[in-house]
Amino acid sequence: MSDGRQRLGLPPPQTGLQVAIVGRIGGTHIGDSLRHAATQSGHQVAFFDVEGAEVGFAPLRSLAWRFDHRPIGLRRFSDRVAEACVRHPPDLMITTGAGGLTGEAVQAIRGAGTIIANYSTDDPWNPSLRARWHLKALPHYDVIFTPRRANIDDFRRHGCRDVHYLPFGYDERYAHPPETEPGADDASDVLFVGGADRDRAAFMSGFARPGVAVKLAGGYWERFAQFRQGALGLKSPEALRRLTAAAKLNLCLVRRANRDGHVMRSLEIGAIGGCMLAEDTAEHRELLGPDGEAVVYFASPADAAGKAAALLPAQDERRRMAARLQARIASGRHTYGDRLAAMLAAALPADKLTAARPIAESAKA
Repeated sequence: MSDGRQRLGLPPPQTGLQVAIVGRIGGTHIGDSLRHAATQSGHQVAFFDVEGAEVGFAPLRSLAWRFDHRPIGLRRFSDRVAEACVRHPPDLMITTGAGGLTGEAVQAIRGAGTIIANYSTDDPWNPSLRARWHLKALPHYDVIFTPRRANIDDFRRHGCRDVHYLPFGYDERYAHPPETEPGADDASDVLFVGGADRDRAAFMSGFARPGVAVKLAGGYWERFAQFRQGALGLKSPEALRRLTAAAKLNLCLVRRANRDGHVMRSLEIGAIGGCMLAEDTAEHRELLGPDGEAVVYFASPADAAGKAAALLPAQDERRRMAARLQARIASGRHTYGDRLAAMLAAALPADKLTAARPIAESAKA
C-alpha cells in the first residue's frame, strides 16, 4: 500500500469502484449511511468528515456562519480534499448537504478525472440555510441528486447540467424494529420526531387535544410552554426505535421551509414498524401508497386531529396499516444501499459499473 493511498484512507487497489464521500461521520447522518452502504457493496471508500471545515476559534466560527453560512475552515478543508483526490482520483465523489467544498475544489477534482455528485439533502434556497459559496459551487458538479421535486427546476435554472430526483432512504443499522420490547415509558398516543420549526409548533398547537398524550422528540420543543410536558429532547437511534414502535400513531410532517414533499422519517417509521399519520403530499403518496392502504393522510391540523381520534381506539386497524407499511418499505428498495446504487447508475459509465458488479455481488453474498 502506497503512503498516498494510506493517507486517502483507501485499501490496496482492487477491481471494485473507488468512492469518496464528503459528509458527517457517525449517527444517522446520510454521508455515513452512504459510506456504510458503499463498504458493504464491496467498493473502496475514502471518507472526509466535513466537521474538519468547522474547526476554529469559536467567535470567528459564529461570525463566518452568520455572514454566509460559511464554515470557518472551508478553504483549508476543500484544498485538503482536492489535493488528496487529485493525487489518487476516485471514480466517484459524493458530497452531501452543502457539500463542504468550494467551487474551485470541485473543479480541481473534476479536472483530475473524477465524476463528482452532490446529494442536496437540504433546500439550498431555504433562507435559513442559503449560502452564496455553495450556490456558486453547484453548477460545477457533474450530477445533482435532490430528494425534493420542488428543487429540480431551481437547479436547472441555476446552471446544473444533470439533475435527478432521489428520495431519502433509511439506514438498516438504525431503522428496524427494536431489539427489546418497548417499555411503558416509551408509550404514547402520538409521537412526532423532528425539530421545533415555527410551522411545526403552529401545527402542533392546532393538533393537540385534551386527553391525547403527545410526545415530541427533537430540539427546542422545551422552549414552548405548552409542549414542555411532552418534550423529550434529542434521542439516540435506539431510543427512537422503541418510541416509534410503542407509539399508537407516528405523526409525519414535512419541513415547509425546505419545500419538502417527504422527510427521512417518511421511510424510517415504516422500516421500524410504526403506524403512520402523514401529511398529504404527492411525494408521500408516491412512496407510501394511497390513503388508508398503509398510511392515513391529513391536510390540516384539524384534519389530523380528527383522523387521530378515529384511529387511536382502532388497534386492529393500526396494526394492519403498520404491517402493510413495513412490507411496502421493505420491498420498495429504499435503503441507502439502493440509493447509492441509483447514484452510481446515473453518474458512471455502464462499462465501469459492469466491471465493478462482481465485487459488489460477492461482498453482499
